[in-house]
Amino acid sequence: FLVARTPLHSAEHSPQTAEDVRPYRASMAAAAYGQGSMQKVGDEKGKDVRSTNILAARAVADTVRTSLGPKGMDKMIQDPKGEVLISNDGATILQQMKLSHPTAKMMVELSKAQDVEAGDGTTSVVVIAGALLQAAERLLDKGIHPQVITEAFLIAAEKADEILTSVAVPVNLGNREQLLQSAMTSLNSKVVSQSAGQLAPIAVDAVLKVIDPATATNVDLHDIRITKKLGGTTDDTELVDGLVLTQKVSRGAGGPSRIEKAKIGLIQFCLSAPKTDMESNIQVRDYQQMDRLLREERTILAKMVKQIAKTGCNVLLIQKSILRDAVNDLSLDFCAKAKILVVRDIEREDIEFISKMLGVEAAASIDSFTPEKLGEADLVHEENLGSDLGSIVRFKGLPKSLGGCVSILVRASNQLLLDETERSIHDALCVVRSLVKKKALIAGGGAPEMEISQKLTVWARTLGGISAVCVEAYAEALEIVPYTLAENAGMQPVEIVTKLRAAHVAGEKYAGINVKKGAICNIYEEHVVQPLLVSASCISMATETVRMILKIDDIVLTR
Repeated sequence: FLVARTPLHSAEHSPQTAEDVRPYRASMAAAAYGQGSMQKVGDEKGKDVRSTNILAARAVADTVRTSLGPKGMDKMIQDPKGEVLISNDGATILQQMKLSHPTAKMMVELSKAQDVEAGDGTTSVVVIAGALLQAAERLLDKGIHPQVITEAFLIAAEKADEILTSVAVPVNLGNREQLLQSAMTSLNSKVVSQSAGQLAPIAVDAVLKVIDPATATNVDLHDIRITKKLGGTTDDTELVDGLVLTQKVSRGAGGPSRIEKAKIGLIQFCLSAPKTDMESNIQVRDYQQMDRLLREERTILAKMVKQIAKTGCNVLLIQKSILRDAVNDLSLDFCAKAKILVVRDIEREDIEFISKMLGVEAAASIDSFTPEKLGEADLVHEENLGSDLGSIVRFKGLPKSLGGCVSILVRASNQLLLDETERSIHDALCVVRSLVKKKALIAGGGAPEMEISQKLTVWARTLGGISAVCVEAYAEALEIVPYTLAENAGMQPVEIVTKLRAAHVAGEKYAGINVKKGAICNIYEEHVVQPLLVSASCISMATETVRMILKIDDIVLTR
């Protein structure tokens, strides 16, 4: 933000007499202390702080505003290392932005909170907050006290929640069609929208597999593992019944790469010769000692592999080790002879998921590696994807009794698309999760915001007093969503929003903008729907943040 300052030592500013010096010094000190935030008469300073805060927050909101909706633009984000990321997910864009202003950071926190709570609507929530701030700024300019505005905004948000609930349609988790429509709506505004028809069923089926539709109230998304593998196209993305690992099968010594009736072991220790705790060098002077050392190493490894084979284990997963090699060629050779398939470099954070999925218990030392800890699968095999794409390991036929977990194997032709597909699938999963949390759907396409706006304007007239003015401003601000949707789709926003408002006044509560046809229609019948939770948390969180920003009247710098 540019601040034009007048030079303090220009002719009209220099003190003329001794009486003038004291206040002049004080103002100099104030300028040095608050970088120009001098104490002003009355609440001038609070006004200034408020307007800079609102300006900062709105600048952030305007950045992501263009990426709202199915026709929104994407942002290309380049980090200091020169790596590029393309996305139009509000939370992702804001997280990558380097912001220094504390209020601007609050907007990032806001979209993060929305991402955690509902998983979708991360752009909308920031856009709504920006519009509410603009409305608040106009009210402040009229001389209305900030506390009055925040109180009015709070009652308006509560009323908005009531209105949303009244237009919501209850959803039955057994009805897969309804879940599919909402997942489709979420995916349609993403970069991968052309594959929405294929990714939406994957997201819905993944969630339905890990919950019991009759009793579930939440979904743990940790039970759904998204595995990314470069190569192929987005259409090759699939829901895998079982487990998929992107690590390679270590077959340096010609071990097996396909095992039926697998007994799976997961170890967290290293299959290599032990090292001393401290750095130490051993000098070997004669050949016999050297021989003994090598023999000893062979014996240790042979003993370990023998003990593993004795438990009946024929597939061995080894956790990645940073201190020393998790396996060496010698131990791989022994494993190959014992007909054990070895997959190494299992990431630390995947251990929990793998053990839950395969029903295997991780062993931290060779002594604790017992037959009871092994998991089972009908078939474990390595699947080659192509000459330079590497391979994946598939585990099929897992026992059904284990905690329901599923994997989604995401494929794409380049890294940017791969990451974006993963984020889009995650958003679609979150949308289905929102429906599980709050079993209700509302129309999309700017319909709910317009409905709230119209109903609040009517309700504001019954309030009277200053609150009525504030609630009316709040209602008007919500029109930003349909306005932006129309603007991003290249329609005439003013004309469209006016038509939409007229439709809602006439009582068409599902009237929304169909960006594909460029017209107003009953958006619910067009199957553009979203979970109630997304819109409800959008409005309540945006209002909370705006109230917080309005209540700040000073920024104090600490040493």
